[in-house]
Amino acid sequence: MQGSHARADTTPGTPTAVLTGAVADAIRAVGGFAGGVYLPSSTPGVLRLAVLAGLPGPLFRPWSRLHMDRPFPVADAYRLGSHVVLTDATETMRRYPQLAAGLPFRFGSVYVPVVSGTTTYGVLTVLRPSAQDATEALPDPARMTTVADRLGDALSALEQGGDPVVWDGPPLGVRPPAVTQPQGRIGHFVWDPADATITADDTFWALAGGVKDDMARSPEALAQAVAPDDAHLLLSALRETAAGSPPARPLRVRAGDGGHRLLEFWTEGPAGEVHQVGGFAVDPGSGPAAQEATDLLPDGVFAFDRLGLITYANPRAAALLGRSPEELVGRPLWQAVPWLDRPAYEDHLRAALLSPEPVHFQVERPTARSHGGRDGDWLTLSVYPGPDLVTCRVVPLGHTAEAPSLGEAAASTAGAPSAQYAEAPAYRPIVLAIALSEAVTAQQVSEVVMRELLPAFGGRRLAIYLLHERRLHLAWETGFPPRFLTQFEGVGLDAKLPGVETLTTGRPLFFESMDQLEAAYPGIPLDSTEGSRAFLPLIASGRPVGSCILGFERPRSFSSEERTVLTSLAGLIAQALERARRYDSEAALARGLQEALLPHRLSTHAQVETAGRYLPGTQGMDVGGDWYDVVEAGDGLALVIGDVQGHGVQAAATMGQLRSAVRAFALGDHAPHQVMSGTNRLLIDLDPGQFASCCYVRLDPVTGHARAARAGHPLPLLRHPDGRTDVLDMPGGLVLGVDPDARYPVTHLRLEPGAVLALYTDGLVERPGADIDEGVEALRMALFRAGQGARRRENTSLTELADLLTDRARRAPDRPDDIALLLATRRDPPSDTELSGRRPGRRADRPVP
Repeated sequence: MQGSHARADTTPGTPTAVLTGAVADAIRAVGGFAGGVYLPSSTPGVLRLAVLAGLPGPLFRPWSRLHMDRPFPVADAYRLGSHVVLTDATETMRRYPQLAAGLPFRFGSVYVPVVSGTTTYGVLTVLRPSAQDATEALPDPARMTTVADRLGDALSALEQGGDPVVWDGPPLGVRPPAVTQPQGRIGHFVWDPADATITADDTFWALAGGVKDDMARSPEALAQAVAPDDAHLLLSALRETAAGSPPARPLRVRAGDGGHRLLEFWTEGPAGEVHQVGGFAVDPGSGPAAQEATDLLPDGVFAFDRLGLITYANPRAAALLGRSPEELVGRPLWQAVPWLDRPAYEDHLRAALLSPEPVHFQVERPTARSHGGRDGDWLTLSVYPGPDLVTCRVVPLGHTAEAPSLGEAAASTAGAPSAQYAEAPAYRPIVLAIALSEAVTAQQVSEVVMRELLPAFGGRRLAIYLLHERRLHLAWETGFPPRFLTQFEGVGLDAKLPGVETLTTGRPLFFESMDQLEAAYPGIPLDSTEGSRAFLPLIASGRPVGSCILGFERPRSFSSEERTVLTSLAGLIAQALERARRYDSEAALARGLQEALLPHRLSTHAQVETAGRYLPGTQGMDVGGDWYDVVEAGDGLALVIGDVQGHGVQAAATMGQLRSAVRAFALGDHAPHQVMSGTNRLLIDLDPGQFASCCYVRLDPVTGHARAARAGHPLPLLRHPDGRTDVLDMPGGLVLGVDPDARYPVTHLRLEPGAVLALYTDGLVERPGADIDEGVEALRMALFRAGQGARRRENTSLTELADLLTDRARRAPDRPDDIALLLATRRDPPSDTELSGRRPGRRADRPVP
C-alpha cells in the first residue's frame, strides 16, 4: 500500500476501498462533512494523509504530512492511542494553537486511533460542525470505535498478507456521503447476506443500469453497477447495515450516467448476527428548470463540489472568469481558473469549506482576461457553503456591498483592494507557525513575531512581557516611544493594567480606539491618542508565560475571525517562548557540563609543545560533543581528538565518558588500536544512542616516533620542517559505537623537530554546499602558508598558529557545528645535561620505519 500505486484501484475489496469505506463510515458516525485517514509513511516518525473525503487535496496540502512528535491532534491520537475530541474553534485554539492558527475557522473535529492488537496503524479524523460539548461532537463513541477497530483489523490482515501499511503518495480524494434529500423515481431492494441474493423491483433495476443478473450475484457487483465512482461508499453502507448499524442519513452517490442517486438503508427480517438489508434508491433528476433560471441571472453564478470540481457555471460567471462554460464545468477550480491559486484566495476558500458562514473577498483578474477592461480587473467573489456543493456569486468590484473579510483594510470600491489586503493575513499564521518552530531562543521568537505578525495585521508596535516570580518583565519591544514602557517594568499580577489582566484571566482584550482603552482603564498612561490595541495572553499548556501587546496606528475593528487568529497566534508564541526558556536552561547546563569536561590544562613535556582550541556552534544547542586532550602515556604523550554525534546535554555527557575512557586507556599505556577497541566496546555497552569519531596518536617525544589509530575521523595534517604540508594517509576503522568487533589499524609516522601535527574535527573543514575534501585542502593550504610566513619573519608560536587556523571560523556569523583543533610540535633535541636528567627506565630511541 504505497499510496501512488494504490490510488489506481478503488474497486471493492482493494486496500484503498477499505480505507475510503472506513472514512465514509466515520463521517456518518460523527455527522461530519469531511474526513480522512492518516497512515505511517516510509519516513520514520512521519504520518501521511492517505484518504481525504469532502475537501480538495490541493487546498489542504500543508496538513497532508505530519510529524508524530508535533503538537497536533493527529499525532497525539497516534502516540497516545486515545480519542481526541475538539468541539469548536475555541477548544482547538486552547489545546492545539498551531492547528487553530493554520485553520482559524469554525468547525469541530474528532480523531480516533486505528488499532489492531498492540499495533497502531493510523488515525481516522472527521471534521464536523461546531458542537456545544464533547457528547454532541461525538454522540456515539462506540460506533466510531467500531469503525476504527474494523479498519485496524482489515489493515492487520493486509499486513499479514504481505502488503505493508505504508503511504508515501498524495492523499486519495473521494466524495463524502451526501446529505441532500431530493425527490424523484424510487426503487426498492433487499439484500440477504445469508444466501447472497438480491431482490428488487423494476424501478431499482432501471436506476441501477438494468443488468439484473450480474448485479444479483454479489453486493460488490451491485455497488459497482449502481455507483461506479462511489462503490466503496455503497458497499460500506450495505455491510454496516447488515451488522445492525444502518447509516443515520441517506447516502448520496454518483451514478454511471453522471447523475446522482440517493440511497436509504434499514434492517429487515429476524434479528441475528447478520441482518437482511432493505433499502430504496431515489433518482433526484437534473433540475433543468432551475438551471435555465440561473442562466438568466445578471450576476455570475457557479458551483463546485467538496472536492473542488466545478459542477455548474452560468454564462455570466464564465465571461467574468474568462473561460467558456465548457472549459469550467467538470474541471477542478484551480485548474479551470489558475489565477485563483494565490495563498490569500486559497485561505478564503478553505474558510468556505470548513465554516457554515458565507465568505466574501476580492480577487484580481489578469488584465489579459478582462475582456477589454469592460468590467475592470477586480471581482468580488461571494462563496456560500452547502452540505454537498459550494455556490459562488461573482460580480465586478463595486457591484456588491458585502462586508470585507478577515484582515481586509478599508479600501474604496472604485479601485483595487489595498496592498495590506494583498498580504493575506489569514494565511500568514501558517508562515508564523513554521518560523516559530525554528526559533530556539527568546530573542529569535521575538524577532519572528515582529517580522511575521506585525506586517500580517498592519501593526506598528509590539511588546512582549515575560512572567518571572509573579512579575512581568519586558523582553522585547519595537515601535513604542523611547522609555515609555519603562514605567511598566516589573509590575505585579495585582496591577490594574490590561497587560496584566489578559494574563490573569486568560482572555484577550481588544480596544478599537484609544478612547475605549482609556475608558476601561482610567488614568492609564497612553503612548498615543490615536490607534487601537490588542492585549494577548501568552499561556502554554495551561501555564502563564507572559503577555503580548500589539499596537495599531489608527482605530480599527477586530472581526471574530481576526480575534480567533490572534488568540491562536498568542498560544503559538507562548509555546515557542516556553520552549526557548527550556532551551536556555538546557543550553546553560550543557555549556557548564562541557566546560567542566574539556581540559583546562594539557599534559606537557620538555620536548613537545601543544595548543588546543574549541569553538561551539552558533546554531541549535550551541554545544556539542567535540573534544581534544593530551595525556601522559608511559614515557610519552597521547594526542587525542574526538567528535560525538549530536548536540546538547546528551552529547556533552557522552563526550565526557569517552574522554575519561580514553584517558584511562592512555594512562595504562595501551597500544592505539587497543585504546580504540576498548573505547568502542565501552560506548556500545553504554548504549547512549550515539556514535563518535576519534583519532589517537601515541608520540615518543624523544625520537618523534608516533603510532596512530583512527575511528572514522578526518585525516590529520602534517607540516614538515621544510614547509611541505601533507594530508596523512592513514587507514582507519568504523566510528565508535557501531560494531563491537571493529578493528583499528595502526599507522607509524615520525614527527621531526619543527614539524607540526594538526588534529581537527569536521566542523573546521565542512562548508554548506561544498565537499569536505575542499575544506581539508583549504586547511592544508592555510597551514602551509602559515609556515611560509613564519620563515620570512619570526617563528609563529603554536598558540598563534591555532588562532590563525580558527580565525575564519571564529568570525563566521553561523557555525552549524562545533569545532575542535589540537596542534603539536617537537622542539630541538635536549642537551646532554637535560638527557642525563631523564628518569631511569625510559626507552631508547626506536628505529624509524
